[in-house]
Amino acid sequence: MDIVKFFEIFTFVTGIIYVVLEIKQHNFMWVIGLFTASAAVISFYFQNLYASMGLNIYYVVISIVGFYRWQTDSKKLSEIRQFNAEVQKENETIHLSVLKNKTIILSLLFIIVGTILLRDILNYLNDPMGLLDAYVTMLSIVATYWLTKSYVAQWLIWVVADMLAAYLCFSQSLNWMAILYIIYSLTAIYGFIYWKIKGVYVDN
Repeated sequence: MDIVKFFEIFTFVTGIIYVVLEIKQHNFMWVIGLFTASAAVISFYFQNLYASMGLNIYYVVISIVGFYRWQTDSKKLSEIRQFNAEVQKENETIHLSVLKNKTIILSLLFIIVGTILLRDILNYLNDPMGLLDAYVTMLSIVATYWLTKSYVAQWLIWVVADMLAAYLCFSQSLNWMAILYIIYSLTAIYGFIYWKIKGVYVDN
């Protein structure tokens, strides 16, 4: 087995673990995510998909930020449980934050402007899928940031980003990665529903 295939399969296996922990909002997902992203960096580098490679470097960094943020929100949720009888009845409760219109508008602008600028850079670097690679990257950056904030709508962005990423990987013969992104997209739908049912807002 060559090294690219090894890291591709490693990303697939740890990625499945990651998304299960993400749905359950288990803080250890950020640790798994760090290893998953590191392996993905290597896989995308050898396929010259530089935006996707850079995106996973961003995932490595944001895993540390997300771990700290979720620790803080978990403490807030524990305080809510002490005074809220309805929340106490729930065995599994997801801590959520309110998504404000300002955040939505700024995120949309970031995606549009970022995609245009990154596309030109990637075309210069001979990225075989410059526009799509750039668009998936911008969507994923926003979705990951929203994940650290525990916005339930982050799942909807992931549905789109992961399906496009699956096509991107298939086009470059990264078949294990493509299957992983399809699974991600399907679990994102479930994750959205699960968080809507189990979620408690901690910043109201």
